[in-house]
Parts: sequence; C-alpha cells; structure tokens
Amino acid sequence: MAKKENDDASQTFRALVERADRKFGRVRDLPLYGRAPQNHYFQKVFKAYMRLWKYQQENRSKLVDSGLNRWEIGEIASRIGQLYFNQYMRTSEARFLVEAYVFYEAILERKYFDARGSGKPKVDVGVRFKELRFYARFLLVALIFNKVHMVRLLAERIKGLVDDSKTNFRETNFKEWKLVVQEIFRFMEVDTAFTNVRPLRYCALFDSHPASRPYLARFHAKKIVKFRDALLTSYHRNEVKFAELTLDTYRMMQCLEWEPSGSFFQKHPVESVYQKHPVESNENGTVIDHSGAASGLIDINLAADLTDPTLPPNPRKAVLYRPSATHFLAVMATICEELPPESIVLVYLSASGKAVCSNLSQAESSGESRKSSKDKVVSGEYGTEKSSAPESHCNGKRESSDYSDNYLWLGPRGYGGSNALYPGDIIPFTRRPLFLIIDSDSSHAFKVLHGAERREPAALFLSPLKPAFKNLSAVDTTHSGSQFTFFLTAPLQAFCQMVGLTSADSDMDFYNDAEEILSIAFSEWEVILCTSKSLDLVWAQVLSDPFLRRLILRFIFCRSVLSAFCPLEDEQYLPVCLPHLPNSVSARCEAVQSAVIRLANHLKVADCFQFDDT
Repeated sequence: MAKKENDDASQTFRALVERADRKFGRVRDLPLYGRAPQNHYFQKVFKAYMRLWKYQQENRSKLVDSGLNRWEIGEIASRIGQLYFNQYMRTSEARFLVEAYVFYEAILERKYFDARGSGKPKVDVGVRFKELRFYARFLLVALIFNKVHMVRLLAERIKGLVDDSKTNFRETNFKEWKLVVQEIFRFMEVDTAFTNVRPLRYCALFDSHPASRPYLARFHAKKIVKFRDALLTSYHRNEVKFAELTLDTYRMMQCLEWEPSGSFFQKHPVESVYQKHPVESNENGTVIDHSGAASGLIDINLAADLTDPTLPPNPRKAVLYRPSATHFLAVMATICEELPPESIVLVYLSASGKAVCSNLSQAESSGESRKSSKDKVVSGEYGTEKSSAPESHCNGKRESSDYSDNYLWLGPRGYGGSNALYPGDIIPFTRRPLFLIIDSDSSHAFKVLHGAERREPAALFLSPLKPAFKNLSAVDTTHSGSQFTFFLTAPLQAFCQMVGLTSADSDMDFYNDAEEILSIAFSEWEVILCTSKSLDLVWAQVLSDPFLRRLILRFIFCRSVLSAFCPLEDEQYLPVCLPHLPNSVSARCEAVQSAVIRLANHLKVADCFQFDDT
C-alpha cells in the first residue's frame, strides 16, 4: 500500500515538473524588451512552479522513498530564481531581482547540488553541469545586485568546482567553463579596482542635493517628458564581460536604477533571510533539510521588506548583447512604437567605428600579431596622433555622405552589411523623443543627426574620439571599459583613473571628501540649469528626471575635466553635446572650472591640468 502511494506521488510530481517546464520554456523564449503584455504568461508559469513546490513539500517523504534526489529540489528552486531574474530583465523592477537572489541564496545555503548533502559518495556529471549552471546564474544576479562579497564567494566556488570537475571527469570537456571562470575574474578585477566606493545606482543619500531641491521643485518647462525606456548595447573586441553583460552596459545599466534602499549600501554581506528558517547541521557541517520549515515554500513577499515603496519605478532597460545592426534597429523600433505618450527613450551605444575596423582588418590580413593588432585599436596618449575620422565630423559640417559613409561596427570583422550601424539609421526614430549616448572613436559622425530629426529634436551626448590618461601604459583601455561611460556612471573613479590614482593611494575619508566636493558642485550646477534663460527645450524637458539630470551634470564635469587635462583643448579628446548647453555651464566657466580645481587640489593632482587664470 505504501509503495503504491509513493509511486502515485512520484507520478504526480513528474507530471507537475513536466507541465511547469513546458510553461517555463514559453516564458523563457519571450523577448526581453518591449511593453507587450507578458504578465499573463509569467503568472501562469509562476503558479505552476508554486504548485510544484508546494506538492514536493507536502509529499517529501513519499517522494524521497520513491527516489527523489536533493538536486531535483534544487533544480525547481533554480528555475523559480531564473524565472524571477528573466522578469527583472524584462521590467527592471527591483523586487524581481531581490526574489531571484533569495531563491539562489537558499539553494547555496541548503547545498541542494552537493553530493555530500545527498549522502552519495560522488556526484553525477549531469548533476555537476546543473550545479555549474546554477553558480553561473547566481553569479550574474549577485553581480547586478552589487553583492560584492557574494560575487567573490561564488567566483571561488565555481573555480574550485571546475578544477574538481577536470580531475574527476577526465572524459568530459570543461573548456567552456574554464572560460566562464576567466570571464568573471577578469570582470571582478576591473569592477573592483576602486573598492568600498558608493554604488553606481541612483542613491538618494548621494545623488539628491538638498540645496538645489527648491529650484528643481519650482522648475517648469514648456514640455516635460518622462524617462520610461532605455536601450543599451556595446560591442568591442576583447571587451570585459560576464555571460551576456559587458562592462560598459553593466555600468550604464546600474546607473539607470534606484538603489533599493539606504540599507542596501553596505560593505559587508547582508544577513541571510534564511536564518528565519530552522536549518540543522550534522557534525561534518552538511545541512540537513527537513520537510518542514527548512525546505518549505520560500516567502514570495520577502521583497516587500527589502525594497523602498517610495521610490519611483526604474526605467525599463533592454540590454542587447552583441546584436547585429538590423536586430538593434528592430528592437529600437519596437520600443519606440510602444513608448507611452510624452515619454523619451535613452539609447546607449558603445562600439568601435569604421576607421578602427579598417585598421584592424588590414593588420590581421598582413599577418601581424594579435598584440600589434590590439595596439592599433587602442588609442595612444593624447597628442600622439590625429583622429582618422573625416574632418566634417570634427567641425560639425554635414556632408551628404555622412549619413552612409560612417558607421559604428557591431560585428567581429568585415565591412557594411548587417553589422554596420549608420547615423542615418537613427533618423526615422526621431519622430519620438530620443536621448542618444554614442561612445565610439567615430562618435562625432553622429553630429549629422542634429537638425536632421524628423519631428523631435534629439539630445545627443557624443564621446571623445580618443581617451586621455596621464599614464597610458598603466591603463589597459581595451579591458577597463570606455572612459566616457566611466565618467557618466562613476565620475570620481573615472577622474582618479585618468590621473593615475587608485583606491589604495588614500583612505576612505579622503575619497568621501572628494565626493562631497563633487556633490556641492553638482548642486550648484543644478541651480544654474534650473534658472538659466538660455536652456534649450531639449534639455529643459528632461531636467526633472533624476537619472537624465545626473547624466547631464556628469557630462558637464567630464567635459570640463578633459578640457583642462588635454593640451590646446584638442577636439578629438573632448565630448560633444547637441544642442549646446548654456554657456553658464561651459567647460571653462568659473562655476564649473572652480569645482574641478578644488577637486584636483584636494587629490593633489593639479599639476596634471592647465586651468585658466581665475
């Protein structure tokens, strides 16, 4: 009788697993962009997994007797975590990211994939691959959630697991997993170059300036647009990435989100939410998972305790990994078509331009080494060579050929075709308000968009054509991400990198004082912009949005810093904004330059700059 009950329970469980997995496959294949209603599908698959989870909880002893493995429970929880993370990528809602983290952390703490926890002497190779995939997914969630200590822990765990797998499964190739390990350690090396600094996300503690709040509250433009959607992508050879998230898109993605709450800005791991549940350990430390609370239904409302309901929603972000130009344009068309009225789309593009691709192809065809090819791609120190971009890009004149002869490169090699994104490709989308950030060595080619819009004048941020560093040999510009993007997302760290400072050079109080100098300056510039009589409507209509306003302030800072850092204000080392911002916040105006001088003096690097006499 007992055997029949166990068999019935097992059959029901397997049927629930198959049904939930089918629904999961449908949701997983849905695009991660656009505003098409997808909640219906999400609710159906979530309901299926919750039914499955509850069933295994209520019938655990019967399922174990009929052969249920611990890793199968882990696989269910991992699917739920993956489901939450996919929903976060579709909506940018922080609560889904929190839930994904909660489920993955539970799997880690309960050691569902650990062979020792199952009482078996050795794990099966198929289960080992499931465990590796779990670690990789949890790593990505922890990375986006900015859980630095957890990222380091997981990176070491997955490295040890890969090493163990190569020893115990010699007949199986783990080459791809070795690359995953290399990716995450490379990412961590760059991302943690400045440790214990403020988060990239918008944090009210750091980014809200009390002195300028009254002016922002009173500010009113003839037209106000809401920042609802963003499209982010980058494509560079050998760029730092983990999974399908590059360093540049990671920084920009973080920059366009709210820090969930002040309590999340911590330099130590957050206490595990699973300490709310009783978990026993035996003498060798193996977790004993009972069928009661310790293995019960994970509270799906935990995120309500961890997010700040007073914060407005994050803008939706479509993050594309190495798309073709046609795919990029298709996604952009979908976003613009579904954009709510009186809203604006931010488009961030970081990619190499035509000139670099040409040099690279020539180098590779002539049989030059990989290193020499890389040297042709990486820009030299300022003043060593002139930009290869046509003169019309630098002086702002528009030639008819500029729409089709110059482009960004979204592919590994070759010319034209589906990998080339031309300035003219963007023009049809200017029927809707656009905020364009072009980060490229051919970015100035996109000046031609200014004045060529179909209906709505676009806001344009164009990067310098070359990066500038005090000591280029100490900075790997291929692997450390774009300097311009770094200025827009972490201005103080970008400033320090440019002049050759690291977090090890001074204590935290020293850097906190530098942050305070920037905060005071940004507050002053906010007041200037809010009270300016010559502020173009393109900027006025977005000034009320905290994310876009912060980007504008950081652009002002970046432009002033590079103007004083580069000799003769060589235009190839300076960023461009179109339409122009008021002269009252120009690169050399007193209000802006005085703040850069204070910062440079505080950091004892004033000798790196050429300031005007004030």
